[in-house]
Amino acid sequence: MGMVCAVSFERYGRLYYLDPGTHAPKVGDLVLVPTDEGPEVAECVWAPQYVADDIGGLPTLAGIATPQDVERDERNRRRRAEAKVAAKRLIREHALPMKVVAVDYAGARNRFTVYFSAEGRVDFRALVRDLAKTLGARVELRQIGNRDVARVQGGIGPCGRDLCCATFLKDFEPVSIRMAKDQDLPVNPLKISGACGRLMCCLKYEHPLYQEFKATAPRVGETVESPEGAGVVVGHNVPSGSVVVRVNETGRRCACSVASVCGTRQEYDAAHPTENA
Repeated sequence: MGMVCAVSFERYGRLYYLDPGTHAPKVGDLVLVPTDEGPEVAECVWAPQYVADDIGGLPTLAGIATPQDVERDERNRRRRAEAKVAAKRLIREHALPMKVVAVDYAGARNRFTVYFSAEGRVDFRALVRDLAKTLGARVELRQIGNRDVARVQGGIGPCGRDLCCATFLKDFEPVSIRMAKDQDLPVNPLKISGACGRLMCCLKYEHPLYQEFKATAPRVGETVESPEGAGVVVGHNVPSGSVVVRVNETGRRCACSVASVCGTRQEYDAAHPTENA
């Protein structure tokens, strides 16, 4: 058991979890987060509290932000905004097929990192030279994929909530169309694609539940014995862990838990021939 707090560098942005150490910030307080470029200002969105899970390895909060830290952060924000405007202008002048997504600025090194998206490879050597001359600083350009674009820009998903990748999701896990089929979802790109245009990350969340259910539940069309009599499985309800059975005697449909439904003796013998030889 240990204490954890969560911070965000942008309002409603991705959450970062830290060990508060000896500090006790309240929600809304500006705090210092250790980074490779030195302490950066972020907002506390989850006050320190005890959690039961093992939290070893979390970075430790560097302290509460001072007025000087806040002033430095505002200055860096202005520099990033200026760089973004300059980059967009120079991209138009060079007629390059690329789009600026975000800009980072390391004040200690006077270095900008410009993240952009593009359909293919882009020759941006002339752009880097002009941008470095305009900003009077070192400039590095990095191309990122569609999923990273959605993570940086943020937005609202089909569920009406903030995008998972822009809030709590740390790493992108592989998602396949098979996951949508296993969950009986319509294989329609407009229905199962996220803001990035790729398959929604949340398809991964419930997939193990569907796999476990289908490994133990009787298949659709299988004859079974239910609490209301013999019948045929006509549907599944995975979230509730039940199957829909059409009773042979009455024709009525009933929802039964998987544990209360069993197959016929003939089907069991056919599935286990060696055990009944």
